[in-house]
Amino acid sequence: MEIGMLWFDDSQLSIAEKISRAVTFYDEKYGRTPTLCLVHPDTLNGGEEIVAGVEIRQARSVMPDHFWIGVDKKSKRHQPTQLKAA
Repeated sequence: MEIGMLWFDDSQLSIAEKISRAVTFYDEKYGRTPTLCLVHPDTLNGGEEIVAGVEIRQARSVMPDHFWIGVDKKSKRHQPTQLKAA
């Protein structure tokens, strides 16, 4: 993933709820569903690998409680951009 949205959430929600909220926001803002979320290993804490249909990967370059979410061009789910009608 080269371009994505950085989402911050330090609330007490579960990791799945945090990522689901980020996915919903991303979809509404950019008109497409993300396929990848990069998360600091301490935030993930050995958690789930897929949430809301989004692959979760550990990345030390992402700060704790931050979620880098976007479309992975290498993902099997990646499709050419098709914007939703306004």
